[in-house]
Amino acid sequence: MQKSKASVQQLAQRIMGAMPALGSSERRLVVKLYHLLGEGEPVSPRNLARAINLPETRVRELLESWPGVYYDGNGSVTGFWGLSLGEMPHRFEVDGRKLYTWCAWDSLFIPGLLGKTARVTSADPVTKDRLSLVVGPDEIKEISPATMVVSFLTPDRPFDQDVIMNFCHFVHFFASTESAAKWTTDHPGTFLLSVDDAWALGQLANQQNAEGALRS
Repeated sequence: MQKSKASVQQLAQRIMGAMPALGSSERRLVVKLYHLLGEGEPVSPRNLARAINLPETRVRELLESWPGVYYDGNGSVTGFWGLSLGEMPHRFEVDGRKLYTWCAWDSLFIPGLLGKTARVTSADPVTKDRLSLVVGPDEIKEISPATMVVSFLTPDRPFDQDVIMNFCHFVHFFASTESAAKWTTDHPGTFLLSVDDAWALGQLANQQNAEGALRS
């Protein structure tokens, strides 16, 4: 069930290959947008541009060119690459603020980008059992139940605007391998990761996706 370290690294490379290529300015934008969205309010492109000292026109161009960016009626960002202000299946509480993530894996890598600890609650899609985790920037602090696993899907093409339907809908927490096996049997191409391996995968993705921006 668990992937080897080499396999996790290979999976990280596949995921990064499905994401937009990022230069240093783009990485700063990504990290800052996560931070601002993590404050629980919509983020206007103007405020984002000011926060990273880039022209607003450039920020808007980048956001419009990337898949997985969602806006409210005022043109402010309400969802970005796994983090959402709108209700989704995985509740993600940071500093008492109630946020949501698109999929189980998002809940494991976003704390590292925010530099904050998140309390995550979800439900097993098969048994409907309540699942909970406490995920810090550098470690998973709590998992309940301890038998929890994560379903996953290897990207076979670049992420696009349908990333939630084509990827996120296949990435869930399960209370056990038994309940997960019932689900993966009906969803060809999916496989299971331990929570630790899924978290490690997120750390590898963060290192590549936000290298330099996190240190700054």
